[in-house]
Amino acid sequence: MDSQATVVMPQEKVKSSIAKKKQRKKDILAYIAVYLSATLAVALLVGIISYVLFKGARVVNISFLTHVTSFLDGTVGIAGNIVNTLYLIVMTMVIATPIGVGAAVYLNEYAKPGKLVSIIEFAIETLAGIPSIIFGLFGMVFFGATFGLGYSLWTGALTMVLMVLPLVTKNTKEALKTVPDSYRVGAIGLGTGKWHMIRTILLPSAMPGIITGVILAIGRIVGESAALLFTAGSAKILPASFNDLLEKTMQSGGTLTIQLYLSMSKGEYDIAFGIAVVLLVIVLEINILTKVLANKFDLNKKAK
Repeated sequence: MDSQATVVMPQEKVKSSIAKKKQRKKDILAYIAVYLSATLAVALLVGIISYVLFKGARVVNISFLTHVTSFLDGTVGIAGNIVNTLYLIVMTMVIATPIGVGAAVYLNEYAKPGKLVSIIEFAIETLAGIPSIIFGLFGMVFFGATFGLGYSLWTGALTMVLMVLPLVTKNTKEALKTVPDSYRVGAIGLGTGKWHMIRTILLPSAMPGIITGVILAIGRIVGESAALLFTAGSAKILPASFNDLLEKTMQSGGTLTIQLYLSMSKGEYDIAFGIAVVLLVIVLEINILTKVLANKFDLNKKAK
């Protein structure tokens, strides 16, 4: 009993001394600074959203979302801009997703460390850091003038492919790195070919990260304006028939962000804030969709 008491007493003293130990002033200041920073970030977000909703919510209605601005008909709307935005999203991601995912698979699973890999990774990092206005100038000269596409949705989409490729590639590459090596060793040990292993094991396991990269790329397309102003143009005509819908890709088309810029430059502040409300809703939906899809395809959570 005495021996047990000699063992327990020091532990109790240590616990009491830790509990009674006063926090240092530096720790208290750091604690306050962290919480102030978090509160400021939330306050800024709430303030921006509240101000935009206050200024633009009264403009947004069914007519605003389903009509095109026309002085002859007396209508004000952004339906044409919504269609142009959807066009750009689909056209860009159809090209960028397979290229970005394929590049990430090559870099992470096939390529051996060396000069080629270093050059590719340097190119990806450089593309990610180039200002969007430079992409716009390059797209206007290269795709618009050299390829003869002019101001069109194709010019804008090809330019946006260059902009979002680093985002898709980097997210996919990081997602593939999170897949345990035991998956690879086990699959190869069972006699599975490398491509079959990548297609049936690695890509499904990395799907949450891949989806996150794709949806973040969509968010960048929705929010881009500088590059598209030089490449896609600013037309807001709504296709009237199925043939017009197919031919729309070779025509000029302004997205929501471009129309917001043009409305502000013309002093149409109510319309600009109405478009801002629509963009905020789209961004919110993109973030919610990212979390929902990432959780749905997370194989680790399903296994638990």
